[in-house]
Amino acid sequence: MIMRLALGAGLLSGASLCVAGPAGDAVRGATVYERCLACHALAYDRTGPRHCGLLGRKAGSVPGFPYSPAMRASGLVWDQAALDAFLRSPMDSVPGTSMGYAGIPDPQERADLIAWLRQADSSPECKARK
Repeated sequence: MIMRLALGAGLLSGASLCVAGPAGDAVRGATVYERCLACHALAYDRTGPRHCGLLGRKAGSVPGFPYSPAMRASGLVWDQAALDAFLRSPMDSVPGTSMGYAGIPDPQERADLIAWLRQADSSPECKARK
């Protein structure tokens, strides 16, 4: 019984590693973020909402931003897993979203972008918004 529990715990921790995906590189993520600049900025809203404070924020919650009803009702909180799924295919992740972007199919690019967003939240540009 103890051996089964230990084996099960080992399998679960291995599964967690697989779900986490590749480690992100914030330097490469800055290059990926350049694609986002057509609609987004870190510290202010554009066609899309600002990205300062994104990680940990409830989807559809930036005050005054005109989100789609689907995004406001999604119940998502932007953590690593939610961002990864959304960035892979926004319209599959939140059907009815107004984000008309096909997504980022490469898991490494998504991980890099998320690492950059995490790091950018500590930037002077974002700190000035807090």
